[in-house]
Amino acid sequence: MVPDLATEFEAERGRLLAVAYRMLGSRSEAEDAVQETWLRYAGALADPAARAEIRHLGAWLTTTCARICLDVLRSARVRREAYPGQWLPEPAVTPLDEGPRTDGFAPDPAERAVRTDQVGTALLVVLERLAPEQRVAFVLHDVFAVPFTRIAEVLGTTDVAARQLASRARRAVNAPETPRHTADPAEQRRVVAAFVAAAESGELDELVQVLAPDVVLIGDSGGHFPAARRPVVGADPVGRFVLGLFGRAGKYAADLRARPVLVDGVLGLQLETVHSDGRPLRLVCAFAVDRGRVTGIFNQLNPEKVRDVPPLGAQDVWLPRR
Repeated sequence: MVPDLATEFEAERGRLLAVAYRMLGSRSEAEDAVQETWLRYAGALADPAARAEIRHLGAWLTTTCARICLDVLRSARVRREAYPGQWLPEPAVTPLDEGPRTDGFAPDPAERAVRTDQVGTALLVVLERLAPEQRVAFVLHDVFAVPFTRIAEVLGTTDVAARQLASRARRAVNAPETPRHTADPAEQRRVVAAFVAAAESGELDELVQVLAPDVVLIGDSGGHFPAARRPVVGADPVGRFVLGLFGRAGKYAADLRARPVLVDGVLGLQLETVHSDGRPLRLVCAFAVDRGRVTGIFNQLNPEKVRDVPPLGAQDVWLPRR
């Protein structure tokens, strides 16, 4: 029985990881939630009464995992309120030459119908601002098409209340101030390449042309490195901030490595250099792109959140400055 039990669960693991990651914004917490789901599944099968309740394995596992994530979200509120500076999720980074991920952190065949504005760091940042119940309702229904009857079971509420929670979350996700991400991969490549070229040129006017008027930049260092304590908003302020970063990086060009990567399923950049105090610095930069311009820049440089990102190699040399 154990091998069959494990095989059945492993077939669902990727989807469960995707559910948990979008709910929690933390790869390590998502993996813990999925492991706890496994333990509860094994325990349920050992109890004839509990086993009889498992009529559809995928639905039961999703419900169980969502309940675990809900508990984590509720307990995480206090920790997040005390977090130094801005909070960004742990990035799920994929080298471009590896093709589609298979561990649940990028859309698998079951998720291909999801709209492009429902993937990426921008969505996770917005979801972080929601109440735990709203986040769970939105992720389950709008991203994974779980019916409201089952969502109500997870939240311990009625179908009507579950619909209302998802509706409120949807309004927040679609609010005018939310960084928009609608670009397909080809447009992402064009815009990110234009962004890098403009930043390398050192010309503010050129860079501003690549940025949306209401672009927002958020940096998360977890207090380990200097970073903007509040979001930088607007094309001109963000442009000046980016040029400052590139100017400082230029001083350490010999130690700078970089390559394009997928960050939470969206095109981004991974950079590694040496900080002015001699410490190694790894930065994962995610973008939101809409109508040919960058609407959001999300810089994750908290060592605790990027420690599992695969390191760059000697071949990842930053292009020389013009």
